Amino acid sequence: MSTPAVPAAPPLRPWLAALALLVMAGTAGSNAADGRARLGPALLLAAVAVLPVLLAARRPGPPLVVNGLALAAYLALGLASGPVFLTVALTTYVVAREHRPRAWGPWAAAALVLVGAGGVLGVLRGEREAVSTGWPWLAMVALVVAAGALASLTRARAEARRERADRAAAEERLRMAQDLHDGVGHGLAVVAMQAGVALHVLDRDPGAARASLEAIRDASRDSLDRLRSELDRLAGVEDAAAPRRPEPGLADVAATVERVRRGGPAVDLRADADGVRADVADLDVPPEVGETAHRVVQEALTNVLRHSGARRVTVVLATTSAWLTVEVADDGTGPAAGAGRAGLGLAGLRRRVSALGGMLEAGPGRSGGFRVEARLPLDGREGR
Repeated sequence: MSTPAVPAAPPLRPWLAALALLVMAGTAGSNAADGRARLGPALLLAAVAVLPVLLAARRPGPPLVVNGLALAAYLALGLASGPVFLTVALTTYVVAREHRPRAWGPWAAAALVLVGAGGVLGVLRGEREAVSTGWPWLAMVALVVAAGALASLTRARAEARRERADRAAAEERLRMAQDLHDGVGHGLAVVAMQAGVALHVLDRDPGAARASLEAIRDASRDSLDRLRSELDRLAGVEDAAAPRRPEPGLADVAATVERVRRGGPAVDLRADADGVRADVADLDVPPEVGETAHRVVQEALTNVLRHSGARRVTVVLATTSAWLTVEVADDGTGPAAGAGRAGLGLAGLRRRVSALGGMLEAGPGRSGGFRVEARLPLDGREGR
């Protein structure tokens, strides 16, 4: 599984280049119409002011300072007013898309101070009138504030999209790790149990040893298939000839119990539908509820095999009009401290159950041993 990168902001260069050409053309036109034959200095300073718009990215200070100095010189020389004054707002916008306000804000203020100082110098030299300098400067301040706010909003939205994508990818990785833990971990626990049984009866009961070895073969094959499927999904490999195997549900609970029962503790499986005994496969529950119920049974039985040393286990599934209750109780010593470490195990089950609006309890049984009980709403909303 791969998650596409989310860019910090859409590409800027094409439309910025177009704006730069418009600024240069407008500056040339306004100074040509001025009649004072200073087109060369105007175009040179306009080019210096435009350059940071196209190059600003890595550091906020230099682009804004260069732009401010160019505009200050432009005003001090008394060159004709024109679209060149928009470049400070454009530079602020470009810089603010890449940096936080505390990084670009002081530099934008410094650029405006430089521009203001250039305007004052132009007035003192008699090149400009105070009124014709003051109002454009105030408009420039407003444009810089608006450009910075718009760029900051654009940047914040892009960061939010990236965070949502990262969070979704992390949740997907955690879910896949949980699936591997549940499926492969259960298979390995069964393999370890059956291997112990086979070694114990190998000399005196070859038939029982053979049955255990066959159970090991079946459990290993199932775990390897599930591992391969999950790794293919993690790598983003899609094989049309081998579609993804369906997730196990209530119909698979009996097979899971039987796998543990063969050579392990005695497991009593019982199902009730509104107080009436029934087959597990006949319980009418939504697919996602059945899948979670199977995970609860599978993880509880895996912990029995790994940690409890139980001799007898009771698995009860009961439905009412609104709930499916899953209870797994044993007469052992309870799971070890690491049964739910690394966010998996029982902690992972709680996440699964909570995602459906249900509740999960795990702790000492009513008469000793350990008990896991999950209540799952059948409509996906109860208990929220």
